[in-house]
Amino acid sequence: MQSSLLPVHHSRPIPEILEKANRQIVVLRELYSKLAEIVRECPGQCHGDWRSETQTVVSLLAFIHFLETKTLILHEEAEAKLGLNPSDFGLDVEDYLVGICFMSNDLPRYVVNQVTAGDYDCPREVLKFLTDLHAAFHMLNLRNDFLGKNSDGMKYGLGRVEEVYYDVKIRGLAPKQNTGED
Repeated sequence: MQSSLLPVHHSRPIPEILEKANRQIVVLRELYSKLAEIVRECPGQCHGDWRSETQTVVSLLAFIHFLETKTLILHEEAEAKLGLNPSDFGLDVEDYLVGICFMSNDLPRYVVNQVTAGDYDCPREVLKFLTDLHAAFHMLNLRNDFLGKNSDGMKYGLGRVEEVYYDVKIRGLAPKQNTGED
């Protein structure tokens, strides 16, 4: 699925890329279904064996969802896309949150490439999204564990997006907004 999304950074048509990536979700559902069968036999064991892969999958699902809707995928939506049942074998909340942090790391690169392709409104949209996301993670008051370090790294991506946004704005390339929020 990751290779399906890579062309989004190379100014390819986004609907075409999303269609290809969404076809991979079916494959992931099947794999998680098989994993659920295995986990039923030994509940509570081996979670660490697929944790990093799950975090990466959540990151990719969140990026696809962002590209489609410009919003954050909810925990329940990610669980549903993977065909997981929370009462049986669900998506761990920490894995979801780490996946969201990973997804936020893709957004600065996406913004730079979209601006290069002539989409000068993209930095404003992503800046608003990342600012809200960073504020939400900041409210969680995370400590120095893996999730805390990844959420703290979000501020660097936010800074890169801010730089692109201000550069576009200073050059007079940003579309005029009537909302008065800038």
